[in-house]
Amino acid sequence: MTDEKNLSTFEEGSEDFAAMFAAQEAGTVRLQPGQKVTGTIITITGDSVFVDVGIKLDGIMDRKDILDAEGNESVAPGDSIEVYVVGTSAGEIRLSRSMSGAGMAALEDARDAGVPVDGRVTGTCKGGYTVSVMGKNAFCPGSQMDSVSVADAEALVGRTMQFLIIRVENRGRNIVVSRRALLDRERQENLEKVLASLNVGDTVEGRITRLASFGAFMELAPGVEGMIHLSELSWSRVNSADEAVAVGDVVRAKLLSVSKDDKGRTRISLSRKKAEGDPWLQAADRLAAGTVVEGKVVRIAPFGAFVELLPGVEGLVHLSEMSWTKRVNKAEDVVNVGDVISVKIKEINVESRRISLSLRDAEGDPWQDAGQRFAAGTVVTGTVESRSQFGLFVSLAPGITGLLPAGVIKNAKNSGDFSKLDKGDSVTLVVQSVDTAARRISLAPEGMEEASAAEDKSWKQHTSSAPKDAGMSIMAQALQKALQNKR
Repeated sequence: MTDEKNLSTFEEGSEDFAAMFAAQEAGTVRLQPGQKVTGTIITITGDSVFVDVGIKLDGIMDRKDILDAEGNESVAPGDSIEVYVVGTSAGEIRLSRSMSGAGMAALEDARDAGVPVDGRVTGTCKGGYTVSVMGKNAFCPGSQMDSVSVADAEALVGRTMQFLIIRVENRGRNIVVSRRALLDRERQENLEKVLASLNVGDTVEGRITRLASFGAFMELAPGVEGMIHLSELSWSRVNSADEAVAVGDVVRAKLLSVSKDDKGRTRISLSRKKAEGDPWLQAADRLAAGTVVEGKVVRIAPFGAFVELLPGVEGLVHLSEMSWTKRVNKAEDVVNVGDVISVKIKEINVESRRISLSLRDAEGDPWQDAGQRFAAGTVVTGTVESRSQFGLFVSLAPGITGLLPAGVIKNAKNSGDFSKLDKGDSVTLVVQSVDTAARRISLAPEGMEEASAAEDKSWKQHTSSAPKDAGMSIMAQALQKALQNKR
């Protein structure tokens, strides 16, 4: 009975021990040579540095690995440090920032473990560079020096950088190293960290690293870039990336998507403008109908010019709203892209994102005080603007034209003199009547008093011959044209 009890107790104890051992094994992280880890400096003693790498065993690295160029310690207890696993054993984990030493064994250990080595570029040669590594001369192909094309190869000579040993042959007489392989490996590690910490819609901050014809690249982590397309750089229209950002700028952007291209490479799409917010949401508060504001001409169209009032907020100046003084057939006859002009806001529709603007109203309506300036009976001197079947059109002031009716000319004592007048000639007349609402001024020769019937008939004939849509609004004209095209 006692033996059975002891056997039962032993079996229970064995099960508990097995469970504890399994739990310990499950919680143990296995480190492999060449693996990059982040640890915390525990203590620095003599020639050794002890590092907590998150497992039961502490890592050990040489103290000289943390010395800077002046021989001073670059880290202190409690600091975080990134190191590589050089080797593992039952009671020790060897760490290093990079592989050091000399001889074939050290070279092969670095190659097999995938641990970086320090190398000094000693010169350029056919197809690449010569690099001094662990007391040996190695070759780095030009394509393996960086992840991007190197513009000035000679500028790298004399620099010390980290490399991976790719090949060791002929007892060390043929050594090939690669810096690109190391950069790609680090980039992949950083990419995985970035993707694990971000979701679509998150806002990130980074530095602009390079510009392209189609946009700008922003660094999210060392070696990890996202692309901001031209259309996403700014709410304003930009033709090239340098109009919105410059290399070195620190900007905020919203993550739009993460995808793979046809070669399996990760593509991160960003938007700077979406991180700034929609400017149209503020347009109603910052802009009001009836006010005169300054804007920049950003586009010319057959029907007018688009003027940017706020970054990303544009309004349209229709051809009919460009001038009081002349008929405008082409917007570029009045304004050019890049011009800063004053315009009056006629109408704002935030929902449809449309703003109607007037250049001529911002300058002032010349007819506003025409009733006082050109009252009936006033003698005026003007310039012949044109001649038609209705009579002579005479410019009295910028934006104000009067009509000397054909019937009045015919009945005038000196009608022959008026018949000889040509465009640009000066003529003195008397104002017969003013209708500011209809924007009409009727003229007559001095001393001719009974001209009202003739002038009224000529004005009516001229008005009836005008285009049917002359009094239509801009929107109505556009709608009528669209309907006609549809038919």
